[in-house]
Amino acid sequence: MNLPLISIHRDKRLENMGFRLKSAPMNSLDLIREFLKDHLGLDPEKVTAEAALADIGVDSLMMLELMFEFEDRCGITLSNDLKSPKTVGEMVALMDRLRNEKS
Repeated sequence: MNLPLISIHRDKRLENMGFRLKSAPMNSLDLIREFLKDHLGLDPEKVTAEAALADIGVDSLMMLELMFEFEDRCGITLSNDLKSPKTVGEMVALMDRLRNEKS
């Protein structure tokens, strides 16, 4: 049956037009990788848990944008008193902790 294939192509076209489709929740590392690929053109393979955010181009403004994206995608509101992560691994741990607290 070809329906799933047709659906996948339609979904990809909608995403290419700027629509964000609801799908299964993305893990935190994949969300960070996708965000940095889209915003900085960064190769997802370079986004490792050990990578320092500053070293891969994430400044304070980019950090805010990433956190807003996380809020939108996960349906949560972040506290203003959160400690700013220094590495991708710290960011993943923070996102995972906040996701677990929500559920």
